[in-house]
Amino acid sequence: MGPHSTGTHRMRTAITVERWTPLSIASVALAVAVLIGLAFGPLVLGANAVDELTTLFIYVILAVMWNALAGYGGLVSVGQQAFFGLGAYAAVRLADFGVGVYPALVLGALLVGLVSLPISAFMLRLKAGEFAIGMWVVAELAHLLVNLDSLVQGETGTSLIALNAYAAETRHALTYWVALGAMTALLGTVFALLRSRVGAAIQAIRDNEEAADAVGVRVLRTKRIVFVLAAFGAGMAGALWLATAISFQPKTYFSVQWTAYMIFMVLVGGLGTFEGAILGAVIFFAIEAWFGSAGVWYLVGLGATALVFALFLPRGLWGVLESRTGWRLLPVGYRLRFSDGGSPLPHGRTASVPVHAGGSTSQG
Repeated sequence: MGPHSTGTHRMRTAITVERWTPLSIASVALAVAVLIGLAFGPLVLGANAVDELTTLFIYVILAVMWNALAGYGGLVSVGQQAFFGLGAYAAVRLADFGVGVYPALVLGALLVGLVSLPISAFMLRLKAGEFAIGMWVVAELAHLLVNLDSLVQGETGTSLIALNAYAAETRHALTYWVALGAMTALLGTVFALLRSRVGAAIQAIRDNEEAADAVGVRVLRTKRIVFVLAAFGAGMAGALWLATAISFQPKTYFSVQWTAYMIFMVLVGGLGTFEGAILGAVIFFAIEAWFGSAGVWYLVGLGATALVFALFLPRGLWGVLESRTGWRLLPVGYRLRFSDGGSPLPHGRTASVPVHAGGSTSQG
């Protein structure tokens, strides 16, 4: 069968557009059940397991936020540690002003989101590498400015001493529930955002900013939405990390290693896939648990693994699995399904292509 006849065959093939599949419905139901089950964690699990799960929740937040910014928005940042550190710093400051320690964690993240608004006015005018380097500069400036605060005492740092008002078991449980609630809320927000018209616009800008602008997408406004959301999420993660560590040392919280962790999780799990970021966070959590005591060789291994994935598996583990099986557990785009018994596409009978609200299509 030649190319012409193949084209005729495709023209006669009925195509349906679908978003939810039985697998994705079951997956979402299972995810909700798991989240409900996790809510009972502190009541049935030991203190160590509660702390470990709290750490995992923070990693999921970091991975999902960076993936929303870079994987879906195309805004590759190496300076997200700025918001991570500012979130922790804001929580320390608010608690010092007398705000309740747990409300301070959330309010601190909200303040970080507000601070990111004026930052976005400058940074979103930069492109590609300029944006990435610019964000790193922002992180360094934030680090220096926080060091000037007399409460922080330079690199000596300070502590969230208000947490000492709680018994250790109560503190661990409350931190766990706040982390679980924040992770659930942020996952739901990103999921809903990516499925909306704004989500379609975000991906259109990533694919071709000039073309998106030409068809009426408000580029700067749309990029600002995902930028501020990612900043808020990173700030929330920083505040939660402070609640687990208690001590605040600027050098630790404004370290570029936090962004390196985000990049690692997303690259390994699957850049630009909702499920991939979560999978990457789980993998990173497991690697850290098993090899974290290896010191510098642990960091060398992380870097080498990220490099291998970037070179040979740029779609990450979930991207490869999705292309081979067609699975979409948490669909943020649409799927084109061909009704014939043939296989018009290289990887089976279906293709996954987000359809924009305006009727156009783009890469998902």
